[in-house]
Amino acid sequence: MRIVTWNLNGIRAASRKGLDDYIEKIDSDIWLFQEVRALPEQMPDGWMPPKDHDVIWHPAQKKGYSGVSTWSRVGISEQGRGISTTVDMEDSEGRVLHTKHGNLHCINIYLPNGGANVERQRFKDKWLEDLLIWAKKFIDIDEPVLLCGDLNIAHTENDIWNPSGNRNTSGFLEHEREWFTRFLATGWYDLLRIEYAGKKGPYSWWSNRGQARTLNRGWRIDYILANEAAYNVFDKISILREGGLKVSDHAPMIVDLKI
Repeated sequence: MRIVTWNLNGIRAASRKGLDDYIEKIDSDIWLFQEVRALPEQMPDGWMPPKDHDVIWHPAQKKGYSGVSTWSRVGISEQGRGISTTVDMEDSEGRVLHTKHGNLHCINIYLPNGGANVERQRFKDKWLEDLLIWAKKFIDIDEPVLLCGDLNIAHTENDIWNPSGNRNTSGFLEHEREWFTRFLATGWYDLLRIEYAGKKGPYSWWSNRGQARTLNRGWRIDYILANEAAYNVFDKISILREGGLKVSDHAPMIVDLKI
């Protein structure tokens, strides 16, 4: 089974830039999209997802902002939305969608960005602590669970092209990286870092500034995390950088499971 997680930086813009071509090219069973920034009725006239896919949208209450959507051609049932975080009890920003596909759980997540101001960083920090507690319930269940999406943190120095120049930047702050270490220690496997142990990159997001995209000076802030049951059926994982250069500022991350 193939699963893809991808921050689209706006699904309407992505669809104009060739999203449908990549859906056909990658040929995934399940798609976990973040930052869709649209309601279904806001899509262009005549636009439709692939006919063999079931789609669940979880948009933000604020139009044109945030939101996630999960597509599946192998069946889908919604299990829940949000994590009941104390800073956004109703998940008004459309950040978490939990679905099930057979016995596979997929948690589609778009973690807040703290770069706007101090208040927004505090919002993110509280959200992180609530997520750590919420996600523990998936660690020891017998069914495979994937927690996938844009987590807005580069965990290690291998996950960012310029670590020394970004130590005071939200997404690479010491306490955020320490949180990520604690999160993994509860029992999650970072599949890409396992596959590329000790190697610089690969990256999943590039700034539009300077020549970051051309020179591959990026960040790896998109993740596919697995509980032990999912890790036991893990086959391979990759990042398709081409999709991040043509469709979005993020690249799709692709994982294959032996199920």
